[in-house]
Amino acid sequence: MQVTVTGKQLDVGDSLRSHAEAATSAIADKYLGRAIEAHVVFGRERHLFLSDISLHAWRGLTVQCHGEAVDAYAAFDDAALRLEKQLRRYKRRLRARHKGGKAGEEAAAPPESATDYVLAAEPPETAEDGDAPQEPLVVAEMRTSIPRLSVSEAVMRLDLADLPALLFRNSAHGNLNLVYRRRDGNIGWIDPDLAAGTKRAERGKTS
Repeated sequence: MQVTVTGKQLDVGDSLRSHAEAATSAIADKYLGRAIEAHVVFGRERHLFLSDISLHAWRGLTVQCHGEAVDAYAAFDDAALRLEKQLRRYKRRLRARHKGGKAGEEAAAPPESATDYVLAAEPPETAEDGDAPQEPLVVAEMRTSIPRLSVSEAVMRLDLADLPALLFRNSAHGNLNLVYRRRDGNIGWIDPDLAAGTKRAERGKTS
């Protein structure tokens, strides 16, 4: 596995680089057996050192962890500890779902592709703007994938990648679903097919 270690306006010495590369590879080998690549980024904010680990396990699965401390080594160790905990929980869930199966086999169906747009933030309104609607400015356009997952697998990927939301195709019925982080810390789940089924059932009771 290739491990890239960089610093944001911070010089990463050979000793710290070697420590990060060896520890990240060891954790990936222990819990995944294989992985594509990993990126470790160091930074500094006031009196704290920051460390971010992004592990690309295989297509469609990315694990991201953050750590911070007054020392760069301690900041990385904090992030690495979080990475190990997440992968341990992920492997335990896979073992419970696929008895005797190997990691990475939960998504047998290939993901679908879609276009991902990055839109510029809206500028403050002025008196000259009036009520005329403004088309959003597209800053970037890229291809992204829509995986076919169960709801529990989608929640697991949301947790592993530390994402605010995840769009996926529900393997139970094939329609698009969304899981997202709520402000209260819980996970929200939007399933239009489930809502439509509930309405059909209610209409059937009243007919």
